[in-house]
Amino acid sequence: MYKKQKFEFIGLVEKVNKDTSQLKIYPTYHKELKSITDFSDIIRLYWLHERDAKEHRKTCFVTPKRQLNASKLGVFASRSPDRSNSISLSVVKLHEVEDCLLRVQKIDAYEGTSIIDIKPYIPQADCISGVKVLKWTRHGINT
Repeated sequence: MYKKQKFEFIGLVEKVNKDTSQLKIYPTYHKELKSITDFSDIIRLYWLHERDAKEHRKTCFVTPKRQLNASKLGVFASRSPDRSNSISLSVVKLHEVEDCLLRVQKIDAYEGTSIIDIKPYIPQADCISGVKVLKWTRHGINT
């Protein structure tokens, strides 16, 4: 009953620098950028192309790296790049839009990483209070 789905990449990470990065949106999607500058931050969904291999897709359990005393977790309880689908997301500050180029704060992706989608960050929808999390995540995590 599983059906393969197809989606189109809308752009790619063109440059990654120390403080800022540049996202190139393909001209086909230029119109969709209308009013994006009315938001200070965006959510970026992207494809972890360097982790898209059979062995990574079969990962069930991970021990979070860079976290002292973290125990083994199911991959869906982690931010590991090794997962069933190599999709990741990040919230980034949007500095400038020039035609099809978005300049954003430094991002956690490599040059050439494909962008699946961009959404505006809306605090009333995207910031949830009173959530339950693992103790070691309460002080911020290095993802």
